[in-house]
Amino acid sequence: MADTEDNQKTEQPSQRKLQRARSQGQLIQSREINSWIMLATGSALILLLGPSLTHVLQHSLARFLDPTSLLAADGVRWEAVRPLLGDIAAAFILPAAAIVAAALAGSLIQNGLVLAFDKIGFDFSHLSPIKGFSRLFSLRSAGEFFKSLVKVAGITATILWMLAPEVDRLALLPSLTALALPAELHHVLQRLALCVLVALAALAVFDYGYQRLMFMQGMRMSRQEVKEEHKQAEGDPVIKARLRQIRMERARRRMMAAVPGASVVITNPTHYAVALKYAVGDAGAPKLVAKGADLIAQRIRELAAENGVPVVENPPLARSLYASVDLDQEIPPEHYRAVAEVINYVFRLKGKLRPK
Repeated sequence: MADTEDNQKTEQPSQRKLQRARSQGQLIQSREINSWIMLATGSALILLLGPSLTHVLQHSLARFLDPTSLLAADGVRWEAVRPLLGDIAAAFILPAAAIVAAALAGSLIQNGLVLAFDKIGFDFSHLSPIKGFSRLFSLRSAGEFFKSLVKVAGITATILWMLAPEVDRLALLPSLTALALPAELHHVLQRLALCVLVALAALAVFDYGYQRLMFMQGMRMSRQEVKEEHKQAEGDPVIKARLRQIRMERARRRMMAAVPGASVVITNPTHYAVALKYAVGDAGAPKLVAKGADLIAQRIRELAAENGVPVVENPPLARSLYASVDLDQEIPPEHYRAVAEVINYVFRLKGKLRPK
């Protein structure tokens, strides 16, 4: 029962999982926002470039409707048609480039620049009929189908609402002259674009919220995944314990290597051992170079005996130094007097000091 609960995806995705998904190209992407930006760009182009485009269309349409300027007895006069088609293409190059740039800007605005190299290549699993049917009849597909119905219904209602007052004017379009027709179409398309733009803005906000909800649900993690991620972020406890053991062993070897050079070893006499180092004329206080309890203390005493380091029994001082002084630190002032007596005793034994 506990394993089942641990495998249920009930936890919110971590920042690390979201970053990993982003690097793999899994992003919150709303196509409706891209459509809205493209339509907004097109609407702005109609407002800004409409008069000039209308002029080009009027001139071109008038030329096309005049067969004497484009036709000859032996066929089409291509030397007259080519410049005309060039003028039309030149007029629409800038709007087309702006709409393509708007399509790219929609993705950049939503997620920024993402280089997902994992998406490059061909995945044969996409050809699986079983997975295809599962995606076709999934909850996400049902949501996308419902969203498409709402989109079509909303845009259709907006167009009908906008065209209702223009029915009489639309009926007169066939009777307009070639020079007046582009201007009238420009007026109708301008109103149509603005109305559809408002409708798509509302739909884009709704779609982004829906896409975010579905994405976050798909990124949810189970409790077991959360535990594994914490373990990876903080490090495997087994590995950390092993590394800590290795560091302690290395520190112990360095400590034992310092015992032969110590000045004196103060013992409990059996449970604790503390090795101090001091030379006559040193400016500082004696330094603790090794300490240990039980087996380590026994090894310190053995090394001291093997290397001729004096061993002095002073249980209170040994216990106090073991508890209050770390390795490679000088003894604190409260131990100066007791340690000085031990050092003086040892140095007199070695002949480094004259006996009092």
